[in-house]
Amino acid sequence: MKLIATGLATVLALTAFHTDAAPKKAPVSASGAVAAPVPVEDQAAALRDAALTANGAYDFLSELTTRFGPRPAGSDSEKRAAEWSAMRLKELGFQNVHIESFPLHVWARGGPETIAITGEFAQPLVGVSLGGSTAGEVEGEAVMFDTYQEFLDSKADVTGKIVVILQPMAKASNGSGYGRMSGTVRGKGQLEAQKRGAVGYVMRSLSTDNNRFAHAGASAWTDGKGIPAMAISAPDASQLSRIKVLQKAGKGGPVRISMKTTGQFLGLKTSQNVVADLVGSEHPEQVIVVGGHLDSWDLGTGAIDDGAGVAITMAAAKVMMDQGVKPKRTIRVVFWGSEEVSQPAGDTTETGGGAFREAHKSELSNYVAHAESDFGADKLNNFALLPTDDTGFVTKLSNLLYPLGIYYDAKATPNGGEDSGAMNGFVPAFDLNQDGYRYFDTHHTANDTFDRIDPQQLNQNVAAYTATLWLMANTDVRFKLPPKEAH
Repeated sequence: MKLIATGLATVLALTAFHTDAAPKKAPVSASGAVAAPVPVEDQAAALRDAALTANGAYDFLSELTTRFGPRPAGSDSEKRAAEWSAMRLKELGFQNVHIESFPLHVWARGGPETIAITGEFAQPLVGVSLGGSTAGEVEGEAVMFDTYQEFLDSKADVTGKIVVILQPMAKASNGSGYGRMSGTVRGKGQLEAQKRGAVGYVMRSLSTDNNRFAHAGASAWTDGKGIPAMAISAPDASQLSRIKVLQKAGKGGPVRISMKTTGQFLGLKTSQNVVADLVGSEHPEQVIVVGGHLDSWDLGTGAIDDGAGVAITMAAAKVMMDQGVKPKRTIRVVFWGSEEVSQPAGDTTETGGGAFREAHKSELSNYVAHAESDFGADKLNNFALLPTDDTGFVTKLSNLLYPLGIYYDAKATPNGGEDSGAMNGFVPAFDLNQDGYRYFDTHHTANDTFDRIDPQQLNQNVAAYTATLWLMANTDVRFKLPPKEAH
């Protein structure tokens, strides 16, 4: 799309939207003639390009991760990060900034954890407890399975033994390999192993790297009544696979593993969402929700998961304020708490997304759309929308995002994110999708630190969110919920 030749300042000056409450007058050009209002897509393009130059996301993320480090759900660090975020959002000019607390069953890692092969093939392994795992120290014969399905189909007696799943995660730019395994291998595996009499559960980390880092992640909630469950690094899982080959060739006997986990169940505490508005100038009650989650795993500093998401979405609204313009509709930025958690089955209100949905249930019928940035900080490459009566909206947005290397995926159905998705069925979702090919190299590890952030790619994310939000907030577009979702 061609930008107006007079540049950003003129484009924004000629818009019919103002930041004050004074009566609106027809804009006047430099020659004194009444100027035609600038098309909303040209305004969005100007804001997009401004976001590429300066937006504040990088500095915000740097300070967040430096001040607070890891921010486990329900921890003092998460709470302090929320309080600091609310203070900073007020300083940046957001309105209605507040913290919404909610109850949370808290699990935390305790002291040092260990895992090793004992006896034949003796060697240490690198592993971490899965979130929600019971503390314990066990040793037993390892029963190794190449895939989780092989374990489910097997009639092998695992009583008193340690189940080991060696299945690697497929690498894909959309993260589909993770989605296929997080809820089964990591989510339900330890429960299945316990049901069959196992005393421990070990899985290959859900990762796509070859570094000797173990990847944490939430497993089923056991409330201290489960079995020790750990994820080991990819190289260690490969080592076990080679040992299994030697065993089959008659070059080794049974493998024994000792493991010590230290998970602590700390009872019912609180987490919190941070909510901030860029209030709409004409339809403040019509709300577009975007955000990321403020909590992180305890191993790194939560830069890509998900400090980047809160910084990107906050900065998109900040660009508009920096340029002195207001959207017609309200843009609500939410820093959700407690996304990276296990919770008792059936209670979805003890997560940031569920708590936000319940707290704002009476308003949801007037919400326009929601999205979450929770896939790191690499470049966005496509977007997905639900159907709308505005037949030209997709074309306008496509033209805006094409210069950023982002295309429209007409076949995809948007879901929002793990937190914002709690509103699905009430509020239409939209997705701005990043290239996640590298994401699971670092995700949930000690390597999730600020130096993994590429400033240019971060800026591309902010620019895309800025343009998308401005177009949504300054048109009458309404999206349609899928029939099976509509309430």
